[in-house]
Amino acid sequence: MAIRLVALLLVCLALSASAQTDPVELLLAQMTLEEKAGQLTQLGTVDTVTGPVIDQGSLTHPPMQTVGSVLGIYGAERTRQLQQSVVEGSRLHIPLLFAFDVIHGFRTLFPVPLAEAAAWDPDLSQRTARAAAMEASASGLHWTFAPMLDITRDPRWGRVVEGAGEDPFLGSALAVARVRGTHGDGPPNTSFMLSTAKHFVAYGAAEGGRDYNSADLSQRTLQEVYLPPFQAAVEAGADAVMPGFEELAGVPMHSNAPLLKGLLRGQWGFTGIIVSDRMGVHELIPHGVAASPADATRKALNAGVEIDMVSQSYSRNLPDLVRNGQVSLTTVDEAVRHILRAKQRLGLFENPYRYSDPARERAQTLTPQTRALAREAAQKSIVLLKNSGALLPLPKDLHTLLVVGSLATDAQATLGAWALAGNTNDTVTILEGIQRTVSPATQVTYVPGASPTSLDTQGIAAAQQAAQKADVVVAVLGETADMSGEAASRADLGLPGAQDALVQTLLETGKPVVIILMNGRPLSLSNSAQQATAILESWFLGSEMGQGVADVLFGDVNPSGKLPITFARSVGQVPIYYGYRNSGRPATGQNPYESTYLDLPSTPAYAFGFGLSYTTFAYSAPQLSTERLASTQSLNVRVTVTNTGQRAGDEIVQLYLRDDVASVARPVRRLRGFRKVHLAPGEARIVEFTLGPEDFALLDDDLLPVVEAGTFTLFVGGSSTTDNQATFEVTDSRRLHALGPAIPRQLRR
Repeated sequence: MAIRLVALLLVCLALSASAQTDPVELLLAQMTLEEKAGQLTQLGTVDTVTGPVIDQGSLTHPPMQTVGSVLGIYGAERTRQLQQSVVEGSRLHIPLLFAFDVIHGFRTLFPVPLAEAAAWDPDLSQRTARAAAMEASASGLHWTFAPMLDITRDPRWGRVVEGAGEDPFLGSALAVARVRGTHGDGPPNTSFMLSTAKHFVAYGAAEGGRDYNSADLSQRTLQEVYLPPFQAAVEAGADAVMPGFEELAGVPMHSNAPLLKGLLRGQWGFTGIIVSDRMGVHELIPHGVAASPADATRKALNAGVEIDMVSQSYSRNLPDLVRNGQVSLTTVDEAVRHILRAKQRLGLFENPYRYSDPARERAQTLTPQTRALAREAAQKSIVLLKNSGALLPLPKDLHTLLVVGSLATDAQATLGAWALAGNTNDTVTILEGIQRTVSPATQVTYVPGASPTSLDTQGIAAAQQAAQKADVVVAVLGETADMSGEAASRADLGLPGAQDALVQTLLETGKPVVIILMNGRPLSLSNSAQQATAILESWFLGSEMGQGVADVLFGDVNPSGKLPITFARSVGQVPIYYGYRNSGRPATGQNPYESTYLDLPSTPAYAFGFGLSYTTFAYSAPQLSTERLASTQSLNVRVTVTNTGQRAGDEIVQLYLRDDVASVARPVRRLRGFRKVHLAPGEARIVEFTLGPEDFALLDDDLLPVVEAGTFTLFVGGSSTTDNQATFEVTDSRRLHALGPAIPRQLRR
């Protein structure tokens, strides 16, 4: 007994000594309640407004010396000045965290995340996130509110542009890549930035596709579809998690203790910061679960939300809540500890100004290397949807080429939503890209014709006249940058404004029409638009959009992108996605009493994983390492892919899996692997995949993971609709402790 007491005493003395030398614990011991509340407060600025503000009446923003972090300020000189004022002007000299929404680049803009997801290239996403972090950190920023990991199957929701689309497996792969890219080599490198997995969770399931709206879904769907990318990000080392604006099954995410504390902290072991979204704490009041700012503060902090972004609820209410026993000091201290640990990890206690280096900012902003990467990312993100008669690629020596559509010269649209630090002077429009690429002898004519923002058709006649004189017409159509993103939901997914009328008129001339789509969501194209000779989905591609589009349009680059989200024929099909579960009366076309529409096919316009090339690819039947395996074993799958065309090209090989008969209804297929392979004309290559118990597993009636004995069918091909298949059997059933790592096998370290 005495020995145990001595040992315990020694441990306590060691911990005490450690606390005395640990700067975080030393600071905590000295801080007042008001100073702790300040560290849990994030100040919003007028520099970059990314959401609403509330009427503060006679109250003003707290002094910057009293808060822990600031949103929206950047620039090496400015952040250094503000940091100095805080470090020298505060009692404990605690440095600020400078935060910013670095969503798809900083000064150099890369494709919007939905576009980059079309590249199906985690290495590319890691490299663009790395380049963005290098630029942003050189501008004095420590923390980005990215990546956005919301799965969405409703393209009416404007923020679909910020995510990876509809699939949790692809979304998980890209989540890992973007977290790792934001980190780089990690501390003490000053290009390391804190990452934020947002918006936890099911924000993308907003009813009606209306931003901020309620989400109501089953526990099964939550666990199988919406949670995996977040778990993957946590496993990859995400530094922060941001709750969504929505309420989920009646509980707003900013007060959802079971998910924030129970799942995220408890089950997943997350040790980083939980930061509110802008005004998220205050909005517990209109949600109807808090009666006052003090009540909202109590509910949010007790649920696990550690930083209050912008609303000032914590700074004004938290000290009194602690004093009257409604919030424990232990809860406050743990939250403050997480924030101080982040500052310690960034090296800010040793040197508060290490990220604010004007020389590094000048050297690392808009470099030739980042612009080259932006061009590569733009090329790889383009999806060829249609190419009748092999019209594309266009020859560079056309006699006359007509470009129509106001978006062709819209520099802001090239950047897309959330281009907060971007500058339109730094971007290449589509018209400019075309003009730079064609032969000097080619006459390029530009006529606006129509705009997404107007129903005015007066310019269409001029476009018609010009089309009659052209060899080919390139129509740049779609959305403006502000038609997608936050607070940009749309009830109609067609081409806005007078663009459909423009297309119809152009088609009537009989000239070949190439549609280049600029958009931040899947569009439902009209019958007229579908009649175009060729269609390129080019999204919003960033600083090098015009050049990237021209590279593909004229054949310097063979398009390789595949859709990360389904394109509906009509908004009436929404939500539509490939991984649905069959009804008892699936659509077979053999019975009128099936799950179909009277006025529309149930199939999409363009399926998940679809994308054409300027060449063609053939697949062998999948070869399996065995046709019968135990629940503890892995299965190796091999398929030979051959370039059967005349051009070199990249093919994204996709593997899907179906549990043929299970104890619960399963999706008709689930993505479980993908590989990109480059093939010369006539070249064949074997592509291999490995499937393991986590791929065969499901959640049973009790939502517990289990591998069930039975047959499985796998599909390997160039889209989610492939019928190239093989069947195997798992011979026994087995309960699993967990579903396994959320990080896809190909990205595990």
